[in-house]
Amino acid sequence: MDTDTVRSPAADDSAGRRREQRGWYFYDWACSVYSTSVLTVFLGPYLTSVAEAAADADGFVHPLGVPVRAGSFFAYAVSLSVVVAVLVMPLVGAAADRTGRKKPLLAAAAYTGAAATAGMFFLDGDRYLLGGLLLVAANAAQSVAMMLYNSYLPQIAPPEERDAVSSRGWAFGYAAGALVLVANLVLYTGHESFGVSEGMAVRICLASAGLWWGAFALIPLRRLRDRRTPAREAALPGFRQLAATVRDMRRHPLTLAFLLAYLVYNDGIQTVISQASVYGSKELRLGQSTLIVAVLLVQVLAVAGALLLGRLARRYGAKRTILGSLVAWTLTLAAGYFLPAGAPGWFFVLAAGIGLVLGGSQALSRSLFSQLVPPGKEAEYFSAYEISDRGLSWLGPLLFGLTYQLTGSYRDAIVSLVGFFVLGFVLLARVPVRRAIADAGNPVPQRI
Repeated sequence: MDTDTVRSPAADDSAGRRREQRGWYFYDWACSVYSTSVLTVFLGPYLTSVAEAAADADGFVHPLGVPVRAGSFFAYAVSLSVVVAVLVMPLVGAAADRTGRKKPLLAAAAYTGAAATAGMFFLDGDRYLLGGLLLVAANAAQSVAMMLYNSYLPQIAPPEERDAVSSRGWAFGYAAGALVLVANLVLYTGHESFGVSEGMAVRICLASAGLWWGAFALIPLRRLRDRRTPAREAALPGFRQLAATVRDMRRHPLTLAFLLAYLVYNDGIQTVISQASVYGSKELRLGQSTLIVAVLLVQVLAVAGALLLGRLARRYGAKRTILGSLVAWTLTLAAGYFLPAGAPGWFFVLAAGIGLVLGGSQALSRSLFSQLVPPGKEAEYFSAYEISDRGLSWLGPLLFGLTYQLTGSYRDAIVSLVGFFVLGFVLLARVPVRRAIADAGNPVPQRI
């Protein structure tokens, strides 16, 4: 027998792992378009205009008979979607771990979100209730799907590969977001030359994100595979399951300590993402086109930033690299305080700074947390991670709003967010990650 043609089991395992990893990257490629084009750019202003078209003379709409100011409808719908996600994620996470069948649950969540997003094509006239329902369904499904997607990371990458794999996933997502956003902006800004109205252009952009999501989700669903796990008790309802997960996490206090640090600095990150455009338009007096170009710049540079910080993590360790990124966040916000009004060039410099640290800080946080999860509880623990990512990111906007209310200055409001990065730095620096990984029952990599 020609031994050169015989593959070893280790080689087969490595090839299979690489195939799964490549498929895993494509879920970020599939779903990030929703976050960029739908949530960040188009849906908020458009759904608000639809609600305003349905409003009474006093500017209120009345979903289920409750008076709601039209300008607040989008924010309330986002908040409701978070509540739905918080109720569903722990239940789905526990079921995924109990049965070992994550892929059918991932498919259900992904295609619920994709279908709801594609359905936004029919959001016209005064159909604000339809828009609200589709937003709640899409946003909650996105959260559930991301929880399941993240929980695959410990299974498809050994500890020494996770920083790089996680960073590549984020890079894929930002690349897709930038690519589709360019196409959307071409359609939106040149809608007359394409023979469509501005509203129709927005609806096409919204629906195309759902079609993109559904089409590319096929790749991870074909390549990822389920693992059988030991039978566990039945999943508990909603908040009871979350409480059970938190009680279990108390047996791993260092994992909880990392999650607390992540909750704090990620709240700062999410607030910067959501409020940067407000700062640019209200304080710096920049136009909508400038803000959209800045969003695109963030997307493009986030690809390079995620890959760069992934390389730095291989050399210096994930914890040190995250700490370095938090220093960079602090310096970027401090610089933002001094930006002159009416100077888009300096705002683009700020956007570039945000882009370079955005993807890497999030990607490495995900991979580091994956090291702290007890084997067999990946989806359950990542449901708590996803809830802290999405469900508790209200403190930053509250502080931003209160600071502006008390001072009347968006500059003071933006610099107030520095505290999240400073406190997050201190909390993360105090976590002994090597001991935390060992206490979770996982092998400790040589560099972490």
